[in-house]
Amino acid sequence: MEFASIRMITEDVDRLAGFYEQITGTTAARPAPVFAELRTANGTLAIGSTATVAMLGDRAPKPGSNDSVIIEFLVEDVDAEFARLRDVIGDVVLAPTTMPWGNRSTLFRDPDGNLVNLFTRPASRA
Repeated sequence: MEFASIRMITEDVDRLAGFYEQITGTTAARPAPVFAELRTANGTLAIGSTATVAMLGDRAPKPGSNDSVIIEFLVEDVDAEFARLRDVIGDVVLAPTTMPWGNRSTLFRDPDGNLVNLFTRPASRA
């Protein structure tokens, strides 16, 4: 088995894909208007419209209801990324901070309210 992706369901694929394009510096592949993928060397962040899960009825994921998952991106310099993205990220949950385990992190919410963490590992473990 191979990990393929994490898919987020949204009411606005264009808005969310555009946000993550700015965050990652990666252009999203758009095979259909209801779907986008941001592919990196380590995994894929997929973004699907509610139409892509409509067949699940009442059991379909609901946009904006995530309260248990953190989308994490390893970056070279958290402080530099925070400065670069400050005008893009609206809801900052945690300004750049060194965590007790040594990672330097900043956490913020994407336009749908999903929690995003940009982090850098300590130099000795990088």
